[in-house]
Amino acid sequence: MQLRFSPSMRSITISSTNGFIDLMKIKVAARHISYRTLFHTILILAFLLPFVFILTAVVTLEGVNKCSSFGLLRSVVENDCLGRRLGPRLLGRVDDSGQKLVRDFYKVLNQVNAEDIPTDLKLPDSFSNLVSEMKDNQYDAKTFAFMLRAMMEKLEKEMRESKFAELMNKHFAASSIPKGIHCLSLRLTDEYSSNAHARKQLPPPELLPLLSDNSYHHFILATDNILAASVVVTSAVQSSKVPEKIVFHVITDKKTYAGMHSWFALNPVSPAIVEVKGVHQFDWLTRENVPVLEAVENQNGIRDYYHGNHVAGANLSDTSPRTFASKLQARSPKYISLLNHLRIYLPELFPNLNKVVFLDDDIVIQQDLSPLWDIDLQGKVNGAVETCRGEDEWVMSKHFRNYFNFSHPLVAKNIDPEECAWAYGMNIFDLKTWRKTKIRETYHYWVRENLKSNLTLWKLGTLPPALIAFRGHVHPIDPSWHMLGLGYQNKTSIEKVKKAAVIHYNGQSKPWLQIGFEHLRPFWTKYVNYSNDFIRNCHILDS
Repeated sequence: MQLRFSPSMRSITISSTNGFIDLMKIKVAARHISYRTLFHTILILAFLLPFVFILTAVVTLEGVNKCSSFGLLRSVVENDCLGRRLGPRLLGRVDDSGQKLVRDFYKVLNQVNAEDIPTDLKLPDSFSNLVSEMKDNQYDAKTFAFMLRAMMEKLEKEMRESKFAELMNKHFAASSIPKGIHCLSLRLTDEYSSNAHARKQLPPPELLPLLSDNSYHHFILATDNILAASVVVTSAVQSSKVPEKIVFHVITDKKTYAGMHSWFALNPVSPAIVEVKGVHQFDWLTRENVPVLEAVENQNGIRDYYHGNHVAGANLSDTSPRTFASKLQARSPKYISLLNHLRIYLPELFPNLNKVVFLDDDIVIQQDLSPLWDIDLQGKVNGAVETCRGEDEWVMSKHFRNYFNFSHPLVAKNIDPEECAWAYGMNIFDLKTWRKTKIRETYHYWVRENLKSNLTLWKLGTLPPALIAFRGHVHPIDPSWHMLGLGYQNKTSIEKVKKAAVIHYNGQSKPWLQIGFEHLRPFWTKYVNYSNDFIRNCHILDS
């Protein structure tokens, strides 16, 4: 670069080194610019112009190939293309290369999303390996996008499979009998055969008339779980203001009868009265009176549905984890147990009783339930908490549409999908009014129709046919009497649990299982007598 001054000092010419090209020519008015100012101007130009030309040369040499959109993706990582990034800013030009990069990369992503992943694509094991392979192999943007998509799809598949495996394991855990509870049943059964005190009559002969005395508060509990039964009875007696008025009728199956009898014979809950009776001891429970339920228990197709492979034939790719969990719950073997259907026969099993409270075995009683006998059911049969008045989607927002298959013409014709559902678990039954209805016959009819349709009317247990059978016979009671969902919802409000009269661990996470929710379990375990020799020797809930 050369600077040439005219003889009159009126102009300055800046030319290339070889002198052939004049790059800049400046005319100077001598009257207005002093030699000092001129000197400073020349000095500044001499400093800036070489830098401008060098920067322009760098931009030109980097070229389009190196700093193209996809090359820029790589060079940004390596801190290259400095001239292309800084030059336009210094020269006052707007640089849209970043925006173009984003647009081009979106285009590549859309293209990759529309194409199939190459079968020979080898995926790295981690993100750090992916970065290393990109540097080593100089992947283009499309290859990088394919690898990213393949890695994400692989991760999604593994997470989905893991979730389904978790649900299956939880289902098996909920359906199985814990070793400690099985031990308790065996030891108590052995005690029944060897200890006369374990076989003593319950209740004593002098108290037998009270079993049909309607001035007492009669509770009915049907279960084959000895530990759960002990918690229900103990919590009811300890929470009652008039425990001397309590009569418990505990019904169990034939195999559990000896152990259940032993427990309450050796662990009385005086002043309350406890009767233990096996289903085999009810003369009314014959095949002639319960033909439909006999078919439910013995039909091979039904048994395969509840006891068979719960995954075989299921299209898990089109099933959400929540739907799968609901289907697993619907296939719990307890739903074909006679004990679970027994409540529909209460008027016949207890012909001398007028009003009873029926309890499930996964509840805990925290308040005195004596006022339940004072509730006027207004001519209805079943006093129950409605489950369509809440906001949570698991328990308290249930309508008939949640239980029935309304694509079936028989269901669509006879049932209103928006009708409010109610809960089993803690129910006041007016047996005197019940005996005047056709509830049992209606129940049998719908169970029979569901069997004929290969279980296509509903899948979930004993509540759906009861919802139909008790239509028009339900009196809603205050929800504070019966809080549900402690076996479903990990985020259950502790304050609400403390205030509820009865808490219900309906769902898979029972408090006696290892999968039970730890923060909700103490409300149940406080009624377990851990000092009892049988419980201690069987290591009940021993962690």
